[in-house]
Amino acid sequence: MAKKEGEEFSCEMFSNKFFMLCAAGGAAACGLTHAFVTPLDLVKCRLQVDPAKYKSIFRGFSISFKEGGLPNLVKGWAPTLIGYSLQGAAKFSGYEYFKYKFATMVDEESAYLYRTYLYLAASASAELIADCFLAPFEATKVRMQTTPGYTSQMRKAMPHMLATEGFGVFYKGLTPLWGRQVPYTMMKFSSFEKTLEYLYANVVPKPRAECTKAEQLVLTFTAGYIAGVLCAIVSHPSDTIVSKLNKDPSATIGGILSEVGMVGIWRGLVARIVMIGTLTGLQWFVYDAFKVYTKMPRPPPADMPESLKKKLAAGK
Repeated sequence: MAKKEGEEFSCEMFSNKFFMLCAAGGAAACGLTHAFVTPLDLVKCRLQVDPAKYKSIFRGFSISFKEGGLPNLVKGWAPTLIGYSLQGAAKFSGYEYFKYKFATMVDEESAYLYRTYLYLAASASAELIADCFLAPFEATKVRMQTTPGYTSQMRKAMPHMLATEGFGVFYKGLTPLWGRQVPYTMMKFSSFEKTLEYLYANVVPKPRAECTKAEQLVLTFTAGYIAGVLCAIVSHPSDTIVSKLNKDPSATIGGILSEVGMVGIWRGLVARIVMIGTLTGLQWFVYDAFKVYTKMPRPPPADMPESLKKKLAAGK
């Protein structure tokens, strides 16, 4: 990334410090935003596992509040905050690392022409690792949120689950979690990159270098929100399965599909679109704002290499 006159960066691009800061930014982006929408996530999970009782988003909020007030609506905030902080750190830093590494395996022109595949491969690789950190906390969170009368304290829930069901209970939902999170993250990063590229090329009336930091962050949030809506749709069926598996460890994926059917697998989608759209937009905003605050280098959207421009101009 070319420096503006007088601009100093806190680290070199793709240095160890760069990736460490990416991890810190990713932890803040994912942990804080997921914790913020805990009430909506709680209602979404309850709607998925007990549709007869909760029926709709608004009814779900109403019943949950009547049954335990505000503490009941934020039940599970601790495993959410810790789990998604760890996952966010691994996901964002992993994506930056794999995107850089995969790009160095091919020439500059190929990296540009096939950049969408590069985004998809890098995000999938990062998410496979990140979910191993998230799975135990996701299992704990869902158990706390969907089991009537279950403890609201993570420090009691995790030891109880371990003592009564063994260590495997924390990773029983890992495969469907991958099924939910990997497509979600592939869509999250690739659609964000492509949307941001489109906005700067076709919507913004001036080059990115001439935009203020505030204008850039607004565009980051916009591209992130659009990506989030697409993410929610792609990953929702697996999200329903994860919720049911973590509520009932004896359940199977096939049994759940037979029970809920093709319509039931999409139950709670509206709540998830609202949650994930907002969540993803905020995550990208926080992550990019963290980069601005820590004075990290922020490369612009992909630009065609000069060599390829010359080939196209020459009609090759």
